[in-house]
Amino acid sequence: MTTSTSDWPWQYHFPPFFTLQPHPETRSKQVAAWKSLILDYCQKNKLYIIDVREAHQLPLFHNTTMNRKLDSSVIVSILSELAKTGNAASLDKTKNRWEIYWHTLEEWASMIYDHICELGMQNSVLTLFELSQGDDVQSKEFASMQTDVLIKVLRVLENERKCELILSDEDQGVKFF
Repeated sequence: MTTSTSDWPWQYHFPPFFTLQPHPETRSKQVAAWKSLILDYCQKNKLYIIDVREAHQLPLFHNTTMNRKLDSSVIVSILSELAKTGNAASLDKTKNRWEIYWHTLEEWASMIYDHICELGMQNSVLTLFELSQGDDVQSKEFASMQTDVLIKVLRVLENERKCELILSDEDQGVKFF
């Protein structure tokens, strides 16, 4: 998603969108629109981390045409709502750094395991680099997934007994079952 006006939903060009609305029904619709916009933006830009302290550097939270910014406390509030649906996770107690998942960890896990099964790679060991950067995954949505997120996704599969993570100082890999 670039900053061209055609890429943003109509709300992005509506100044009140950048101020948390007091009326509960309006606020609910506003928060839902922000949640959708954040997930779409992160997906299109393969953005896995949002640092609230630097969020105003992103066009997502700063409409320079209107000179409107979403307040940091509102950003935290919306990211907290995304966390309730499994689409975000705070990385620190101060809620400054957030991982964003445009698919839940469970959805990502299913996509990766389906890919492994399609290729008949059960009982194979892959490095995390191969799984996120390899030639076989370049057309997949999980290509170039950030390593920390990939490990969390693989932990979901590990809990389902579909893989075993191999994490040491020298090696980072996974064996699929």
